[in-house]
Amino acid sequence: MTTQLKLDQRYGRTRERRSRRILIGAAAVVGASVLGLVAWTTVTGAIDSVDTDATGFQVIDEHSVVVSFQVSGARDKPLACALEAQDTEHGVVGWRVVEYPAADGVSRAFTETIPTVALATNGLVTSCWIP
Repeated sequence: MTTQLKLDQRYGRTRERRSRRILIGAAAVVGASVLGLVAWTTVTGAIDSVDTDATGFQVIDEHSVVVSFQVSGARDKPLACALEAQDTEHGVVGWRVVEYPAADGVSRAFTETIPTVALATNGLVTSCWIP
């Protein structure tokens, strides 16, 4: 065995060690890439998220319900919301999709009337999104 080979084995400069280092380096690059992708999708999802809070409803008659709600998180972007009126058995007796133009401000309040086909017992906001 040559002196150089003995030194290489002693200080970890053999082919086996180099292969292991390359494998660990490649795994680190793949892991960092996956972590970056997860972070990117989390941030972009949070940027386009819209939060809604129903603030009240009033049953006007058997043909309409008024729903009041607040929306936050859609600054400078147009907005669409699905509204729903339900009866005592939680059956849908009316619904409506409303669209709003982009506006300044983080939080906005709205009041909308939902036409119904029967007497409703509540009105609610099903969801809001950025179209």
